[in-house]
Formats: sequence, structure tokens, C-alpha cells
Amino acid sequence: MHITLDMIQSLGIAILAYILGNRIKENSEFLKKFFIPAPVIGGLIVSFVVFILKTTASFDIEFDQVLQDFFMNIFFASIGLACSFKALKKAGSLGLKLALAIIILLPLQNILAIGFTKLFNINPLFGVAMGSTSMTGGIGSAVSFGKIMEGYGANNATEIGVASATFGLLIGSLVGGPVAQRLIKNHSLNSENLNSYINLDERKDTIDQKTLMRAIIIVGLASFLGTFINKILLLTGLNFPYYVGCQFGGLIVRNIYDYLKKDINTKSIDTVGNISLSLFLSLALIGLNISAIVSLALPMLVVMVAQAIFIAIYTSLVTFRLAGSNYDAAVIAAGHCGVGLGQTPNAIANMEAIIEKEGPADVAMFVFPIVLAIAVNLCNPIVISFFINSLI
Repeated sequence: MHITLDMIQSLGIAILAYILGNRIKENSEFLKKFFIPAPVIGGLIVSFVVFILKTTASFDIEFDQVLQDFFMNIFFASIGLACSFKALKKAGSLGLKLALAIIILLPLQNILAIGFTKLFNINPLFGVAMGSTSMTGGIGSAVSFGKIMEGYGANNATEIGVASATFGLLIGSLVGGPVAQRLIKNHSLNSENLNSYINLDERKDTIDQKTLMRAIIIVGLASFLGTFINKILLLTGLNFPYYVGCQFGGLIVRNIYDYLKKDINTKSIDTVGNISLSLFLSLALIGLNISAIVSLALPMLVVMVAQAIFIAIYTSLVTFRLAGSNYDAAVIAAGHCGVGLGQTPNAIANMEAIIEKEGPADVAMFVFPIVLAIAVNLCNPIVISFFINSLI
């Protein structure tokens, strides 16, 4: 039996999945420790139920994807609105060097994964899905670019990317700490308790109906601008997912606000983005094709282990040195391990774990999140698109 759910029905199932995931996470220290998002937990459970129904009872469920695409584009527009060149400028030369370390890693992750696809004789686009698309890019990037890769014959690239990103959330929190500890021990590093980079903006944003509505308007107009940017991107001959235009639209709007010295209330923008992300992930994961993951379990495991080993080496040799080879650089290396395999919360948690034990790293805690948001969100879509177009 085949059942097709409409837009509202699909949203309802996604919301139930989110509620379920949130309840489970609240009662699991393991899931809290590794920052597994509630939509991922609930969405995976629903997708497993659908998989079991399909394989045991020939009971197939098809979800509507209209709202999934909508919330994805809204989320990435809000990400673009976080990309402030003014803030990056305040990070100084350290910010530029760190951005270089982050950007260099992106193509290397793809090259490593593509190399293993050649070894296993599988579609090289799966390598892109298991490279910077899912590693540094995360689950959202895995879903959006996965659809493009599937259009070029890499069937189930979305599922492969999501599974890789989920694995990365776990391993990203395990690699960073040991890397930083080894660097601190080998180089006899100590916290210098610097404060020069703290409190770029001491004003505390507040959220109420007025500010939230204003944030929705700003995000909506940034997305609207992004639709025209998408038309320009089409002229390049490269295939970019629709969200890239929305993200660049957000970047342009944010820096216009900075230039005019107008407040954009980032807390409200982040709230709109986080809500959109949760709904997007829930909608994306309830329809995940579990059978595709099972069929490529061994190649995926090998690639994921290789990615973890590689980033531990890379952050020790490249990120640490470019960031200054000091205590803050060791903390940044731990953060880069977290986000290079997982997501930003993994990075911050890795850094805070080192700080709690070894002492403050104020420069690292200020500079890294700013540089990360700009370097990854600007460059990773371009890098991924380049590899996809090179392989088709």
C-alpha cells in the first residue's frame, strides 16, 4: 500500500517527530553530551518505522517536500545574515589565517572521500556527499546538495550524506579534546587569559513580538533578494542549490545594515533561523531512505574513520600553526575538529571542555565562531558545487 501525505500532514508528522526527539534527548545524557539535535533523533526514529513498515508489510509512506525546501531556504538566509565582515575585520590577521585553515580543509575532505569511492568502486559523487558536504557542512548541507547529486545519478546521496553527518556529530566531540591536550602537553602551553577580543557588542538583544516580526521581514526580504542572486548564479554554468542564493542574499543585507550602522537584532534572526532549521531537519529526516544507508555501511564506516584521523592530523599541523601555535591555537584546533566533523555546537563544546580544565582562551572563543560562520558558509557551497560539476 502506498500512502501520500500532503503538506500539512507531512508537517504534522515532522512536528510529532520533533516532540518525540526532544523528549528522548531530555532523558539521555549521551545525546546531550554529543549534541545530537532533537529533530535528528525523532526524524530517524520515524524513518526507521517507515522502513520497517515498507520491508515487512509493503506499507510505503511518501511525504510532501514543499515545506522542507521552504524552511531550508529560510534557515540559510538567516545564516547569511550572521556573516558580518565588520566582525571579521575586528578579528584581525588571526581571523584571516584561521579562515585560510578552514577553507583549505574543505577540498581536502572531498578528495579524501572521493579516493575511497574509487577504492570501493562506487559513484564518486558519494565521496562528495561524505566529504565537506556532510562533514563541515552538516546535515542541512547534506540534504540540500544530496538532492542535486541524486539528479546526476548518485541515487540515495541524501541518505548517505545525512548518515555521514550524523556519525560526524558523534565523532566530532571525541577527536577535538585529545588533539588539544596533546598540543598543550607537547608544546608546554598555558592560558594567557587574554581579554582583548571580548564584548564586540555589549548590547543585549531582546525578543518580543515586534522584534520577531521584524526579523521575519528581514529574513524574508533577504530570501527574496536571494531568488535574483540564484538567477545570476545560473549564468556561471555551475549547479548551486537554491539555498545558496538565499544565503548570499542574507550576507548582502547584513553588511548593508552594518555599513549604515543599523541594528539587525541578531538574537531574533537566530531564533527564526533555529526554528526553521528544526522544522527543516524534521521534515527531511522522517523521509530518509534507511535501506540506502544499510547497503553502503562498510564504505561509509571506512570513510568516516579516515576523515576523523585526517582532521586530527590536519588541525595539529595546519590549524594550530596558522592560529599562532599558542594555547588559544590549541583550543581553536579542538574547535575545528568539532565543526570539521560535526557542527558548531560540537566545536564550542570541545573548546569549552579544554577551557574548563586548562584555563580561559578568550581570543579563541571570540574569533573562531565569527570566522567559522563566514568562511564555511561562503566557501563550502562553492567548493561542493565545483566537485559535483567536475565529476558529472
